[in-house]
Amino acid sequence: MKKKERFEKVIEYFLQAMPVAKTELDYTNPFELIVSVILSAQCTDKRVNLITTGFFKRFPDVESLAGAELDQVFQLIKSCSYPNNKAKHLLGMARMLVETFNGVVPDSMEELQQLPGVGRKTANVILSVAFRKPAMAVDTHVFRVAARIGLTTNAKNPYEAEMQLIRHIPKEQIPVAHHWLILHGRYVCQARKPGCSQCGISHLCSYYEKKEKL
Repeated sequence: MKKKERFEKVIEYFLQAMPVAKTELDYTNPFELIVSVILSAQCTDKRVNLITTGFFKRFPDVESLAGAELDQVFQLIKSCSYPNNKAKHLLGMARMLVETFNGVVPDSMEELQQLPGVGRKTANVILSVAFRKPAMAVDTHVFRVAARIGLTTNAKNPYEAEMQLIRHIPKEQIPVAHHWLILHGRYVCQARKPGCSQCGISHLCSYYEKKEKL
């Protein structure tokens, strides 16, 4: 199957099976989203949502977080992975937002990546989810699932996978396609035991095709 046809059929399937797909992180504004995404590195969304319930009561806005002490932040997030680094990133992020961006989360890749704790993947999540821009964040789920299905070919890193995906996905569908691939990887195409028998796109999948030939 040619790549163009594979993309078209995969997109057609998800448009029918998952027309509404969104992040499982709980947030109400860009500030809360950026905090949640920083916390989500190597941590489940479920755990992050438990943490942020109390976190946003204590720090409801960027100004309150920017004025916090490091240990105050650490105590609220210590149940997540790498709490020391994340506490430093959250404080640095909030303080830069206040000092450099007038307390407003920027909506450009270049400016977002200036913030502590914000790499390309995190910036793409913010652009896509908060600002509905055609940005494709490639996390471990997206990287794995895209390669298994055959949407990406020989991508050596998340950036190469991102470039291949946005080349073939219509611009207006890129934000939702990011969630299609994440959720499919989280609940169906899992890393250790892909659920091929429950998968609605196994007939389009390069991995499944090879497996059936064994």
